[in-house]
Amino acid sequence: MDGAAAATAKPRSLGGSLPVPNVQDLAARPGDLSPSVLGRYLRDADAPAVLSATIGGDDDDDSVPVLDFARLLDPEHADEEAARLRAACEDWGFFQVVNHGVPDKVIDDMKKDLMGFFHLPLAEKRVFAQEPDGVEGYGQAFVVSEDQKLDWADMYFLYTQPPEYRELKLWPLRPPTFRDSMDRYSAELQRVATDLLRMMAKNLGVEDAEKLTRIAGSQGMRMNYYPPCPSAHDRVLGLSPHSDPVGLTLLLQVSPVPGLQIRRNGGWIPVAPLPGALVANVGDVIEVLTNGRYKSIEHRAVVSASEERVSVAAFHSARFGGSYGPLEEIAGAAGEAPRYRTVSVEDYVKMLLSSKLDGKNIMDAMKINP
Repeated sequence: MDGAAAATAKPRSLGGSLPVPNVQDLAARPGDLSPSVLGRYLRDADAPAVLSATIGGDDDDDSVPVLDFARLLDPEHADEEAARLRAACEDWGFFQVVNHGVPDKVIDDMKKDLMGFFHLPLAEKRVFAQEPDGVEGYGQAFVVSEDQKLDWADMYFLYTQPPEYRELKLWPLRPPTFRDSMDRYSAELQRVATDLLRMMAKNLGVEDAEKLTRIAGSQGMRMNYYPPCPSAHDRVLGLSPHSDPVGLTLLLQVSPVPGLQIRRNGGWIPVAPLPGALVANVGDVIEVLTNGRYKSIEHRAVVSASEERVSVAAFHSARFGGSYGPLEEIAGAAGEAPRYRTVSVEDYVKMLLSSKLDGKNIMDAMKINP
């Protein structure tokens, strides 16, 4: 490996998570779910109170914006759709992307194989369990204390792009098409992320678009399985409130079961699955690069009393060897001092993997004046 390749290689040890019970297994054996075990999942202050608003209602302030990706790339409609993208990034930090060009078969194959993996026997899935010093594999993430509240979910995380970041020993052989489905799906989403970041750069007045598109250079897939929780669905969370500590997230809601909620105007608004859409959200890294012009938004996942839910989030970040910090073209043009520190990608990842999911705690750690 030459010096340039070594500088951008994925480090072997970035930090891991404490082992926790398998929630799918717990849900399958409700008679064995003792009060002491369930107690680790029960919430109080942040229990899942939901706003009465539902996505798709008449009030635009209760509806996550929808962006037409094909219009964004069409010179005839690009300006109008770019303005919608700018408003979504500035006002919401979340938007749904339709007409993104990812073939239906690629999405359907990914959904089928992801469901197939989660429905394998537990012993087969544990072959791909996380190692003590790593987040990749089957298990859970951001568990740093024996007494912190746990999420009612299991997770399977893989680095997917660039190909040299992949740990193929953690990629399952069953379903037999999983590896091929993930390879094709990950490439398609990296394309969409790169184009979205290119348009964001144009909206922000950043002439060298690579300063933003580079944060699609690395991609990790977090696959989430949320079992139903009949006895306490209103007192557990599938995913704790947090902002994504990455650049740009593209989420596929595999199940038609709602669960994703975003924090807005002091409450939680549900994001209903829109057939064929990808849910995009601004991550902490974009907030840093734009010096706070675009802000990451807290979100969480609630669980159903009777139905399982599955989703897969594609996290896009810069490759190792780079750094994150406010862009001069944005902060300087507005006459602003940098609000966030500049850190290496490796140090940033180590910081986030040693933390639990807790609101915007990563952003607080990045601020020069918290």
